[in-house]
Amino acid sequence: MVTCRDVYNLKLDGMELIAGEAGLNRVVSWTYLVQTKPYRDHMNQGNFALMVIDNIRFGFYETEEIMEELDSLGISGLAISVENDKEEVPLNIRKKADLLELPLFFIRWEGASFVDISQSIGNLIIESDIYNKRTGDYLYNLLFGYNVNKRYVEKISSQFGVDFTKPYRVGIIAVDRRNGINLEQDEHIYEHYANCLNIEVVKLEGHPMFMRFLNKFVLLFEARADQSIEKELDNMLRRLDGNPQFKGIMQSTCILGAPYSDPEKFGQSYQEAKNLIPKKDQLPNTSNKKVLSASEMGIYKYLFHSNNQGEILEYCNSRLKKLIEYDHANGTYLEDTLLSYYMNGFNMIKTSDSLFIHRNSLIYRLKKIEELLEMELTDYMGYLDLINCILVKKWMFG
Repeated sequence: MVTCRDVYNLKLDGMELIAGEAGLNRVVSWTYLVQTKPYRDHMNQGNFALMVIDNIRFGFYETEEIMEELDSLGISGLAISVENDKEEVPLNIRKKADLLELPLFFIRWEGASFVDISQSIGNLIIESDIYNKRTGDYLYNLLFGYNVNKRYVEKISSQFGVDFTKPYRVGIIAVDRRNGINLEQDEHIYEHYANCLNIEVVKLEGHPMFMRFLNKFVLLFEARADQSIEKELDNMLRRLDGNPQFKGIMQSTCILGAPYSDPEKFGQSYQEAKNLIPKKDQLPNTSNKKVLSASEMGIYKYLFHSNNQGEILEYCNSRLKKLIEYDHANGTYLEDTLLSYYMNGFNMIKTSDSLFIHRNSLIYRLKKIEELLEMELTDYMGYLDLINCILVKKWMFG
C-alpha cells in the first residue's frame, strides 16, 4: 500500500511538502480533484486531494474550513496549486495543516500538472498492488499448494527474507463491520481499513507475509518464545480499531493457529485458525484480547474432537437443568447472567452494564441462581463447572 510519505519520496517536479509532515504515514487510496460541494458525495477515505486556488471557486480565505471538512472525511493529503503562482500559501494555512497533521503539498503552476501528478501516484499504487498480489500468491501456494517442496521454500525464503528453519504460525484477521445506510460508502471505508491494515502489518516486527483472502486477512509470522509479534499485533489492532475513522464501525480479531517448523504444515495452522473464527465471540476473553489462539480455549479444544459428545452434552444439560427450566417458564436470563458475571470478572457494575439492567436486578438474579442451584456462588469450583457447561454448549451449538 502507498502512503503520503511514498508520494513525498517520488520527488515530483514542481511539487513540494510545505506542512503537515507528521501525517505522512496516512494511507493513499487514489487521487481526487476538489471541485464541487458537498464533498462527502465525491470524497472517499484515503483520497489524495488536489485543489486549485483561483479565487473564483476557491480562495485562501475559505481554505482552512475546506481542509477541516476534507480531513474529517478521511483524506490522506492535500496538494494546492495557485493560479499563475499569484501568491504564496499563507502561514495560517500551513499552521492548520500542522495542527491537523494533514500533509500539505504545494504545486507550482508552471512546474507540474494535476494530470501528471495523478498519473504518478496512480502508477505507484498499481505497483504496490502488484507487489502485494505477488506476496499473496506465494503465501497462498505455501498454505494451500499441493507441492510445497524444499526448493519452493528456499525460493520464498530468499525473496522475502524469512527463515523457515524456525517455527512459524498463521494468523487470520477477521473484521466485524457495522454497515450504515450508504452501502457504497461502507465499502470504501472497508477498503480504506484494509489498506491501513496492510500498511500496519508490513511494519510489524519480523515483517510477516500477508495476503487478503476471502474477505479475511491472513499473515504468516515467526512464532517467538516471548510472543513479541503477537503483542505488537494486539496493540496494532487496538490502535487501528480505535482510530476515529473506524471506531464503532470496524472491529478486528486475529485468530492464531499453532506454530509449526515444517512449512508443509503451515496449511494446517491456517485450518486451525479458520476453525476458531466462528467461535471467537464465545471464547473466555475477560481482558478483551485482540489476538486469540487455540491455547485460549483451554480444556474446550479437546471436547470437539471426542467421540463422547453425547455424554458431555447430557452432563451439561443436567447441571444447568434448573436454570434452563426457570428461564423458559419465566422468560428470564439467569443462564446468561451467570456467564456474564464470570466474563466481567465478578464486577457488579460491568455486569449490570453489559446486561442493561440495574445493579439491584443483578443482585436479585444472582440470589435466584443460588436458590435454584442450592449452592453459593462463592463455591468457585462449582461455579467454574457451571461456566464450563455453558461454554461447552455454546461451542457445540454455536
